[in-house]
Amino acid sequence: MSTRFDARRIVMAIAAPLLSIVVAVVVTSIILFVAGDPVGAVWAQLFKAPLPRQVVAIVNAASVYYLSAIAVAIGFRMNLFNIGVDGQYRVASFAAALFAGQGWLPGWLNIIVALFVAMASGALWAGIAGVLKVTRGVSEVISTIMLNAIATFLVAFLLGKTAEKVQGSNATNTKPLPQDSRVPGISVDGIIATPSKMYGLILLAILVGVLYWFVINKTRFGFDLRATGRSESAAVASGVKVKRMVLLSMLISGAAAGLVGMPLLFGQDYVYGDTVQAGLGFAGIAIALLGRNNPIGIAFAALLFAYLDAQGNGLQITAGVSDRLVLVIQGVIVLSVVIAYEVVRRANVRLEQRRVASELARQAGAPTEGAVA
Repeated sequence: MSTRFDARRIVMAIAAPLLSIVVAVVVTSIILFVAGDPVGAVWAQLFKAPLPRQVVAIVNAASVYYLSAIAVAIGFRMNLFNIGVDGQYRVASFAAALFAGQGWLPGWLNIIVALFVAMASGALWAGIAGVLKVTRGVSEVISTIMLNAIATFLVAFLLGKTAEKVQGSNATNTKPLPQDSRVPGISVDGIIATPSKMYGLILLAILVGVLYWFVINKTRFGFDLRATGRSESAAVASGVKVKRMVLLSMLISGAAAGLVGMPLLFGQDYVYGDTVQAGLGFAGIAIALLGRNNPIGIAFAALLFAYLDAQGNGLQITAGVSDRLVLVIQGVIVLSVVIAYEVVRRANVRLEQRRVASELARQAGAPTEGAVA
């Protein structure tokens, strides 16, 4: 009975994200039909097998999305909504690029220290929201959103003061990283036929995922964090210092957010400039929700979003539809996944109630010990 019930719960857990994707397909198809766009051509483009170079691009983009989602998930596990990953990632990427570009340290030592600089910068920026929450009761949603705006303009101001002008272009960048401080890509030519390489720091994303799983599930800190997220009053009763947990969770979430831009900085751009990719933090929110804050689920969700990005680039050519349609699909997925989780949650409650009722009925019908047959 227990094994069958566990199997049902696993199926229900998988059903929520699958249901959200199905809803996204249906809603997007309706939008396309009403707008008079070719529904079949759009889905043919989105569902066709990606080219080898696109496969590498998908994996690279997914590694960045994964880091962003993990940063968000750390807060989610404690019912903290760190909406400020985008700002934390900007501040951290700028600080790391500024430090690493000076070339004060040789090779890999420069890279490693720059990673710590990024983590410290992201943690400090997130810590502002944490301090405001524990000392003044300011909602982290409001403070992190405001800090995003401040980070955007602050980094732009500092970039104008410290960056180098790129010849023949209006772009402004930090000083390029030294050659020995650039992380080489991982060749996949022996697996798929493409000269494209995966980011070397994809290994960093894997390491962060493993550490996230271990800390959340195998440590006392992770237990306290999950307990506080489920019931703050119960956590207080069991001796958990909730304010300290809030601050530590925001610091750790910010440190993880600081790593979001590192695969791009050390594996592709080698500078921080005014053309830096935006929106990574908000994508992380959607991916963490879709992946249910589980490191494996987040990995699949990150791959899905990266796949949609890659396939959406050809929509204008093959179907005459703007690639912005991908944003519509992703937005509908986020909306529907929240609804789907609530549906699944209620279904799980009903299953639990039936199981308990069945168990009580079975015990009531069983003969008591010592009764005469």
